[in-house]
Amino acid sequence: MKTRITELLDIKYPIIQGGMAWVAEHNLAAAVSEAGGFGLIGAASAPPEVIRAEIRKAKELTDKPFGVNVMLLSPYADEVAQVIAEEGVKAVTTGAGNPEKYMELWKNKGIRVIPVVASVALAQRMEKYGADAVVAEGMESGGHIGAQTTMTLVPQVADAIKIPVIAAGGIGDGRGFMAARILGAEAVQIGTRFVVSRESIVHQNYKDRVIKAKDIDTVITGTTTGHPVRSLRNQMTREYVKMEKAGASFEELEYLTLGSLRNAVMEGDIIKGTIMAGQIAGMIKKEQTCKEMIEEIMEEAKKIKDSF
Repeated sequence: MKTRITELLDIKYPIIQGGMAWVAEHNLAAAVSEAGGFGLIGAASAPPEVIRAEIRKAKELTDKPFGVNVMLLSPYADEVAQVIAEEGVKAVTTGAGNPEKYMELWKNKGIRVIPVVASVALAQRMEKYGADAVVAEGMESGGHIGAQTTMTLVPQVADAIKIPVIAAGGIGDGRGFMAARILGAEAVQIGTRFVVSRESIVHQNYKDRVIKAKDIDTVITGTTTGHPVRSLRNQMTREYVKMEKAGASFEELEYLTLGSLRNAVMEGDIIKGTIMAGQIAGMIKKEQTCKEMIEEIMEEAKKIKDSF
């Protein structure tokens, strides 16, 4: 199933792994790339020396292409951008900001630049400034979200720009993959399903909570702060929503969640930690290797395609 994205990234399958903070480290990125997809190391707010080490560790595990996701709000964004240029990866995806200031640096090193966008306007701006593709991410996704659904965002972005579109948000099986392709995407980005992969370093408590999740188990917090986040319901989200309704300040809400994602991912705190997950969580029922996941998705997609 070749597309402009498989050619752009030199990968077998048009499946990109989400650059999830604390989750998307070298083991997961390498496993996805080895399985024929495109793995990503999530830079999040990590310092540059950590990202340099992660890139080098991934290169020890795979000779396949992989990339780095840069959170542009990170205090280390400038240094991380330079490290990526020095170490060399196939592509960079970006979130939480505008990557224009780094595009020339990366593109001069032959690195593909693929911003994550949540609107048509930003997609058009990124195309204008030389992006190689964009990830159109709907609000069904886990973590920080926009306001548009994948179903409505992807076709509008695909109609508005000429560069390839990667669909993200609410995609976790062959049906979602084919739906995204029909909407105009040339690849999909998957996050939540890879969280429960065997190669994922995520604590077993976190994985089990995702696997046990029902269709209504995600909740959005942070709407009053302008930074909405989708995660699974627990004691922390209930307290957060209660504080939001009571008019708590941004600082009070930030303090409540300080370190909570790390505590959930690394320590298995599913009571007070932040269990970021997309609405697709209700469809995930088992742990598998990244290879098993990707091959299952592609097999389901082929059956659907053949049935048309």
